[in-house]
Amino acid sequence: MVSVSRRSLLALGAALPVLGHLDWAVASPAPAASDDVLLNYNESPYGPSKAALEAMQRGIAAAGRYPYPHMYALAALFAQQQGISEDNVAVFAGSMAALRYAVLAFTHPTRGLVMAAPSYEVPRQAAESNKAPVHEVSLDAQHAHDVPAMLAADPQAGMLYLCNPNNPTGTLTPTEAIRQALENKPKGSVLVVDEAYIDFCDAPSCVSWIKDHDDLLVLRTFSKIYGMAGARLGLAIGHPSLLERLAVFGGDNVPGGASLLGAHASLEDVKLLGQRKALNADVREETIAWLKGRGYSCTASQSNCFMIDVKQPAEQVVARLAAQNVLVGRVWKDWPQWVRVTVGNKQQMQRFREVFATQIA
Repeated sequence: MVSVSRRSLLALGAALPVLGHLDWAVASPAPAASDDVLLNYNESPYGPSKAALEAMQRGIAAAGRYPYPHMYALAALFAQQQGISEDNVAVFAGSMAALRYAVLAFTHPTRGLVMAAPSYEVPRQAAESNKAPVHEVSLDAQHAHDVPAMLAADPQAGMLYLCNPNNPTGTLTPTEAIRQALENKPKGSVLVVDEAYIDFCDAPSCVSWIKDHDDLLVLRTFSKIYGMAGARLGLAIGHPSLLERLAVFGGDNVPGGASLLGAHASLEDVKLLGQRKALNADVREETIAWLKGRGYSCTASQSNCFMIDVKQPAEQVVARLAAQNVLVGRVWKDWPQWVRVTVGNKQQMQRFREVFATQIA
């Protein structure tokens, strides 16, 4: 398990570049009212599991101690379940933190970032703060990453970012295309595969590939299917030398024992993933079928979010839904008539359909 002393981190802190402001967070609505339907941040509507909540309660009592033993135990359990070494797993305060650190570590003014558009904005923001060039490549006709175009975008790229399933579209990129990216990317670059949403779909993970590739970093999070977005906990999986390059930006800066124990209990709950995956798929497909029946195109999502072509300026649709206390996701500049919607529970999606039918359709 990679560790960096607090003293070395403090010494480094003054030299770190600004990590880029989260413009989507700054522009987010005010704190939600109790009757708001929250379909805007890809959070789980179910929250932490019962076992996780009980474990988190126990963790509160240990708040007077540093959480490193729990951090090592979580990394060890994940490694055991995935058939990899503990040295290949590092714990961070959310996978977003690990992703930012990866951009800062692997890009600079002469080695840029290549990513899809639309996709998760944090890598672009971090690269811009690092004065690294950013090459955004449009998704292909199936709304998957256009890997050949990404490989051609920057021969000197330091990092290729691939979110699978993709945020905001929820769509999958074929495993073979990801292998193509890994085998043909620019020499010396790192492929970062963000698997924040992988547990919602049937696609295989890339985690096992790290045993044979020291230029692959895979990210996981407890924010999505495990329902622990507020606990801020994520994992970076890769060769120890890659993890060391991330750790210098904040490798021991993890949440307390409550978050770590909740995550540990979530991994131990063998039924949790299957149950939540099925719930999400049923509600998602019901909603998409309803929208398609009314003439609206949707992305072929395999995740807990999807996008709708609302056939008008999407910002207006977001505002009209919000006026009825239904909050949906932000709008990507590349797709100005598409809105991202998080998959909520059955009651929340029923309310979404009711409001959409009266305000939009």
